[in-house]
Amino acid sequence: MTDAAQIQIKSEVEANDVVLFMKGTSEMPQCGFSSRVAGVLNYMGVSFKDVNVLADEGIREGIKAYSDWPTIPQLYVKGEFIGGCDIITEMTLSGELDTLFSEKGVAFDKDAAEKIREANTAG
Repeated sequence: MTDAAQIQIKSEVEANDVVLFMKGTSEMPQCGFSSRVAGVLNYMGVSFKDVNVLADEGIREGIKAYSDWPTIPQLYVKGEFIGGCDIITEMTLSGELDTLFSEKGVAFDKDAAEKIREANTAG
């Protein structure tokens, strides 16, 4: 990983309360996993910075080393690595993501979070 990529990643993680390193952008995701996490955050009304790893190979490889996590997307909240798509999905459905956002002072729509859980438990 280049020093420049490491510095840029660290800067994004520290400067933004919520950062999603993803393939594509929140408006135009370029993989299903990135789309799912961005979709959850958007639906819940979370303000977040999206970083398109496809636009910079240094960032794409660098984020994996930065977090010691092999896959993208990667979600950071208040400087802390939270996880990828599977972890964020599980946390959303269990309510852990709500708790995390509340504890970290990140604004989100609690009703929207409930609707996600209701939609995924109906059956």
